[in-house]
Amino acid sequence: MSEEKGNISRRDFFKGAAAGVLGGTALGMGLFSYSPMRKRFFPETKRKLQEIGVVKSLKVTNISETSWFENPVLMGDIKKAGGLLVNQYSYNWPPFGDGSGLGKGSYERGLAKIKHLIPHDLEAAWATTEKLSVSPQNAGGFAALIEVEEMGGRKRKFLLDSGWSYKWMHESFKREGIDQMLKNNEIEAFIISHEHFDHYWGAPVTFKYAPNIKTYIPDTFYPEGLDYLKAAGHRGEVVKVKPGTVNSIIPGMATYVFPVPIICRVLGEQSIYVNVKDHGLTSITGCCHFGIIQFAETAFKEIKYEKDQLYGIYGGLHISPFEDWDPKYDDLVLSLGKYKFQKIGCNHCTGILCAKKFIAAGYPVQQGTARFRSKDTAYLGNGDKIGYGVEI
Repeated sequence: MSEEKGNISRRDFFKGAAAGVLGGTALGMGLFSYSPMRKRFFPETKRKLQEIGVVKSLKVTNISETSWFENPVLMGDIKKAGGLLVNQYSYNWPPFGDGSGLGKGSYERGLAKIKHLIPHDLEAAWATTEKLSVSPQNAGGFAALIEVEEMGGRKRKFLLDSGWSYKWMHESFKREGIDQMLKNNEIEAFIISHEHFDHYWGAPVTFKYAPNIKTYIPDTFYPEGLDYLKAAGHRGEVVKVKPGTVNSIIPGMATYVFPVPIICRVLGEQSIYVNVKDHGLTSITGCCHFGIIQFAETAFKEIKYEKDQLYGIYGGLHISPFEDWDPKYDDLVLSLGKYKFQKIGCNHCTGILCAKKFIAAGYPVQQGTARFRSKDTAYLGNGDKIGYGVEI
């Protein structure tokens, strides 16, 4: 190999080696992995640059990021029931509790206890499942309202997820006026990120007010999840989004399903990309189980967006959801900087500790108010809002 053809010349190599212990230590710490030099070892990425259009602005309202209220309770249930690979429908969590005990549940048996009550009488349904389920008081939920202003000025609303607890989500919907928006057909579509208990099992709260709402789901749902759509009261169109394809919702907004296997026997997660005029691409996620790096790299490879700028990100980034920090997560914090996001609205399974590390690193994290049972101001909590292309 000649000096000219090598990815890194012999002269540069020996020059680096001569830098001594300090240079070697820096390389050992992984700094080389985040330097421009690393790109010389990888082939150039082929970009599809698919057009999705643009919007004038985007606003996200955090209806609820509190998927569960106490980490030790959730993890204790999971461990005692057999671990993270156990089918979520067998944990005997609400609303599918059948009285058989932790880890012995059944979707069919649990649903039979409340099917006649949903979605019209959610109060009675929850009162019933509370008596039969494990840890009903710990159930919360994740949901967000997405408001898009088109270039012509028309404003359109979408609901991302519907949480877990019927009781908690009903309270959260009323707090933010979501129940009335659904009833008045102001929210035109319901986008379900994935089949997890804390994002999907509260679906009857949405269908109570809008049974005919157009609903987008990953084309990876299990039979229980598909059956629950109807049992929860949905009577409208269901769009099954295939993994690995950019699915246009409206001009400037699209979804993408990552075919990732997820804990508790769930498969596939759907996230949202919104191209904001003169600003760049904003990525919205429920949990980001596929990883923040893959989220950003997929956008780069698949979509054409304003200024070639990854402008913003919102949602759970699934880095330290149980505040169990591992040193390898520091690499994720460091690597996030290379994407140069202008606005970060993180919460839910990002982890409070992770959000604080983002802030310490100088990233543009919009902090919250820690209201309505959200625990810290380090990220956007329940009832907080963030704007992209518009100030809130």
